[in-house]
Amino acid sequence: MSYEIEKFDPEIFEAIEKELTRQNDHLEMIASENFTLPAVMEAMGSVLTNKYAEGYPGKRYYGGCENADKVEQIAIDRVCKLFDCKFANVQPHSGSQANGAVYAALLKPYDKILGMDLSHGGHLTHGSKPSFSGKNYQSFTYGVELDGRINYDKVMEIAKTVQPKIIVCGASAYAREIDFKKFREIADEVGAILFADVAHIAGLVVAGEHMSPFPYADVVTTTTHKTLAGPRGGAIMTNDEDIAKKINSAIFPGLQGGPLVHVIAAKAVGFKHNLSPEWKEYAKNVKANASKLAEVLVARGYDVVSGGTDNHLVLVSFLNKEFSGKDADAALGAAGITVNKNTVPGETRSPFVTSGIRIGSPALTSRGMGVKEFEWIANKIADVLDNINDSALHAKIKEEVKELASNFIIYDKPIY
Repeated sequence: MSYEIEKFDPEIFEAIEKELTRQNDHLEMIASENFTLPAVMEAMGSVLTNKYAEGYPGKRYYGGCENADKVEQIAIDRVCKLFDCKFANVQPHSGSQANGAVYAALLKPYDKILGMDLSHGGHLTHGSKPSFSGKNYQSFTYGVELDGRINYDKVMEIAKTVQPKIIVCGASAYAREIDFKKFREIADEVGAILFADVAHIAGLVVAGEHMSPFPYADVVTTTTHKTLAGPRGGAIMTNDEDIAKKINSAIFPGLQGGPLVHVIAAKAVGFKHNLSPEWKEYAKNVKANASKLAEVLVARGYDVVSGGTDNHLVLVSFLNKEFSGKDADAALGAAGITVNKNTVPGETRSPFVTSGIRIGSPALTSRGMGVKEFEWIANKIADVLDNINDSALHAKIKEEVKELASNFIIYDKPIY
């Protein structure tokens, strides 16, 4: 039995074709997005999608898992090598699932969480009220100062007052390096578990371009896409055998059923890419490109939160502008530049409107663009923002963007 998607389901085929065109013609600058390898996509589309493999390597509830066992063990071994840790679980379907498993493994309902405020750069799963993490546990927050940076002395004060069971460090919109050693000192002072969510910076961490959460954190989670440029998914790491056992039980049978073996295989392929010598060069370029982006936007008169960046993203604030993050998102989208609206420190608008945008460098760096291209792009972003309501200019820039993008085609055909 053989069906080609074009013939079997032309509606879905058309949507995939249009998405391929969009990805090639536009500039993807959402900080949490990247382009993965065709080999990763091949693994995701493999026969492994047919296999149920509840449990863990050597301890499955179904027969016929000998190849699934091999695939998962390779993924575990590779991610442990990447992060220089002893134990890993590669089954989480997402970063949020991974974070949920950490809480389920190490906390009781209504235990106290101390995490970064969402509007200051944190993540929903770090204790935000609409999230399960803010509903099932008592959540408290720390944030950034007026300079856009974490004040670790202030975090210490909050921790001493709150006395949390777990402290979450890591962010989804924080452009400066996170000092895990200082967070360890804070956790030790109040007897808390230190949980590092490095989903955004993992690709930099494994390349030595950002401080590692190990040996400071008790448990670490990451997504496998974003700066790691692998498939969409999550992973959990630790050096503590007892925590590792609790994490495994929390994932299965606690939160998930059968693992996605095809995605785990894709994670393993992605980890092999991350272990390659060229990955270090890629990570350096990601940082250099983001730095150039921030530099130009500051020179063009825009308020970049914290004044620059140490990693892969730039957060731009429009608190001093008439237009919102939502307006900027839409205008840049019309110009072929994809970013996302984002809350900023001192936020005055709703989370659906926001007063900022988050811009990232990983995806375009994966396409081979460098500081020369990022300087050009940053100026085009500023041109759009300077003329937020000029749809004719936006259309003109879109054509210029398309011309630039045509020199950096990421995929010449879909992977089916």
